Amino acid sequence: MAATPQNPAAATSRRKVSRHRGEGQWAVGHFTPLNGNEQFKKDDDGLNVRTRIETIYSKRGFDSIDPNDLRGRMRWWGLYTQRKPGIDGGKTAVLEPEELDDKYFMLRVRVDGGRLTTEQLRVIGEISQEFARGTADITDRQNIQYHWIRIEDVPEIWDRLEAVGLSTTEACGDTPRVILGSPVAGIAADEIIDGSPAIEEIQRRIIGNKAFSNLPRKFKSAISGSPLLDVAHEINDVAFVGVVHPEHGPGFDLWVGGGLSTNPKIGVRLGAWVPLDEVADVYEGVISIFRDYGYRRLRNRARLKFLVADWGPEKFRQVLEDEYLGHKLVDGPAPAQPVERWRDHVGVHQQRDGRFYVGFAPRVGRVDGATLTKIAELAEAHGSGRLRTTVEQKMIVLDVAEAQVNSLVEELEALDLTVRPSAFRRGTMACTGIEYCKLAIVETKARGASLIDELERRVPDFDEPITINLNGCPNACARIQVADIGLKGQLVLDDQGRQVEGYQVHLGGALGLQAGFGRKVRGLKVTADELPDYVERVVRRFQAEREDGERFATWVARASEEALS
Repeated sequence: MAATPQNPAAATSRRKVSRHRGEGQWAVGHFTPLNGNEQFKKDDDGLNVRTRIETIYSKRGFDSIDPNDLRGRMRWWGLYTQRKPGIDGGKTAVLEPEELDDKYFMLRVRVDGGRLTTEQLRVIGEISQEFARGTADITDRQNIQYHWIRIEDVPEIWDRLEAVGLSTTEACGDTPRVILGSPVAGIAADEIIDGSPAIEEIQRRIIGNKAFSNLPRKFKSAISGSPLLDVAHEINDVAFVGVVHPEHGPGFDLWVGGGLSTNPKIGVRLGAWVPLDEVADVYEGVISIFRDYGYRRLRNRARLKFLVADWGPEKFRQVLEDEYLGHKLVDGPAPAQPVERWRDHVGVHQQRDGRFYVGFAPRVGRVDGATLTKIAELAEAHGSGRLRTTVEQKMIVLDVAEAQVNSLVEELEALDLTVRPSAFRRGTMACTGIEYCKLAIVETKARGASLIDELERRVPDFDEPITINLNGCPNACARIQVADIGLKGQLVLDDQGRQVEGYQVHLGGALGLQAGFGRKVRGLKVTADELPDYVERVVRRFQAEREDGERFATWVARASEEALS
């Protein structure tokens, strides 16, 4: 492997050190920090802040926290300050960070592969009720996210999580974040290959390892052997997608350079087939390239997708093979297109062992601690000790005996956790929004939930797969560019000329089937109050104009601007 940040001389010994500052790439000798983020990471590794949290900040309180820890290194342990209540979206980009900061934190719990036991879920629920005012959202990266966390309570929360094998280590920050995995890995009857052993090996090698704790920006990854392509592999920095090689059998197709935010890019295939026992090696090679060659000069160009775009897949693969792996990768096939339009595993499905898994849909990922505790109890009462979260803000109970399925479904439905959701309930996601997020401009969670109710009432017969993703700002945490209807929060003018909350509309994005970004209709923005009317109108036009079997995204591509307005 290439040199670690602790030993930069090794990296430069075989490369001429340039005198100009370039893009801040360590591999070509540019070690001088070029912005404040790079400086605080050089001053002290983010992982080291845990000791200060435990020994100083949790004892002396919020006001004792060093600013570089508060708005920087504490992210390495899953902590962000949340938005101070009462600050409207028009002030998001105007106020200084200390004016936006509340004295409470969001805390993100890693759930790698979406894998949870009922014991773990119960502890998550108990922590929510005791320390987080009941909050516990399921994110679209399979994590659980708390709000209202006091710094004084963080050590106790860590102790309780770690006692059951959970962690917040590198859940945020310029780090290798949660590893997405198929929520039905190892149990689905149609699975190509189980990627769970690779996820476990990557966790063991990489997470919390200071050789990889100072990356140019965040690093997102996904591993799935499901033919449903159920981990949004196209928009991760690195992804391993299950395929069958004609000579070597089941393994993974390697993708790099995906990502959304304000400069979205679909990941590219390197054309390489990776066997299960080499996935961790290849992952380590890719993340090392990012660490060493990634652009550190400008934060808005620091994601791996920019390096991949500049190099191209051929050069990236060559550097990976020659400088980091020391051998050539096997050429391999692309993944097949999924046959099912939904890939969230909602509903009742038979496992390969004859038992069943039951997937259900909370509203836009919003649950609470008491509900999570009840879910854990229901899962145990119906014979399962395992659950999963999905990348669509859903949850799954595994290993349910056939005789227990109907009872479990009824009890979940009684908690408003429907196993048979409407297309709107099933397909709507929302980010955190202005309620807690300092970057947000508009509300999302409550608006998404009310939009579901309105659409179910107005268009009760609509049953086509459709995704409606609400985001509170341009950063695309809720994947607006790849939704059928993507809604990017911004301030807009209403018909009275007043500035109000609203959304820019993206239409016809997709993952899996013909992956691509949504279409922006010129000037198409809707106020928050107009949102149900607009979505109803465009959905009804789709119903009226679609050809037999046509998907929403395909219709959008050929529809007139008038039909989409």
